[in-house]
Amino acid sequence: MISTKKLIKMAKKWQRIAIASRKRISWPRPPLTDKGHFVVYTTDGRRFMIPLTCLKADIFRELFRMAEEEYGIAAASGPITLPCDSSLMEYAISMIQKHVAKDLEEALIASLCSCRYSTLVEHREQTSQQFLISSL
Repeated sequence: MISTKKLIKMAKKWQRIAIASRKRISWPRPPLTDKGHFVVYTTDGRRFMIPLTCLKADIFRELFRMAEEEYGIAAASGPITLPCDSSLMEYAISMIQKHVAKDLEEALIASLCSCRYSTLVEHREQTSQQFLISSL
């Protein structure tokens, strides 16, 4: 018969061996982005993986400038959200990939700025009207 001390000692030894030989199974996580790409989100929540080469395009520079104005630098801790919807983003990406003429690219940028300006003016008018009504 084995003494209790020896039995406890053997049990601890087997536990150490079991812990040492235990293998963890971990599945490799897919990368959030492919190499050479960056991720942006649109205002309607769609995710776009865009090649870094697109950063040279004036459309993206303008969209980033507009995002900085709208959301500020403090939003840099979260995902990059551009102030446009997914259909405009798809259109901009297709323009860049097809290497369209600069004047078409500039026309899109001008329409982005004018649309943003008109919505800003509408928002200010609504706010001032609400202020006038509440002050009466």
